[in-house]
Amino acid sequence: MTTLTIEELAETLKPGQAIAGIDLGTKTIGLAMSDLSRRFATPRPVIKRVKFTKDAEVLLAFIEKEKVAAFVIGLPMNMDGSAGPRVQATRAFVRSMAEKTDIPFVYWDERLSTVAAERALLEMDVSRAQRKERIDSAAASFILQGALDRLSFMSAP
Repeated sequence: MTTLTIEELAETLKPGQAIAGIDLGTKTIGLAMSDLSRRFATPRPVIKRVKFTKDAEVLLAFIEKEKVAAFVIGLPMNMDGSAGPRVQATRAFVRSMAEKTDIPFVYWDERLSTVAAERALLEMDVSRAQRKERIDSAAASFILQGALDRLSFMSAP
């Protein structure tokens, strides 16, 4: 497994390959998938975290089922741009996944993705209980959509 920049990912992706987004939380993992043209991010069901080994098994099954070519994982930077303990935990998670898969990971600054996801769910009049269940996958979708928009911009003539 390799960690790539978004530019390196753009060079390695082949047409028709889908990518996934991850919002890594302490209790859940939010997931999102792109369409095959890599234009739209769609939320997928949240994974309830147990321990790394079990979480990795679920992610590996997701990779197989969805034919994931790469992951865009949210990097929870502090608002001042510094890296806190959640950034260290995310990097450790990616290092651990490197031992289990060759799928590349791209770090994506996720500042305010959960806030944006919460606003979107509020605008859709989603109940508080449903928001709690869906917020992490909605945040993963925002993370992935940001990366998809960047990939699209980079490929524009």
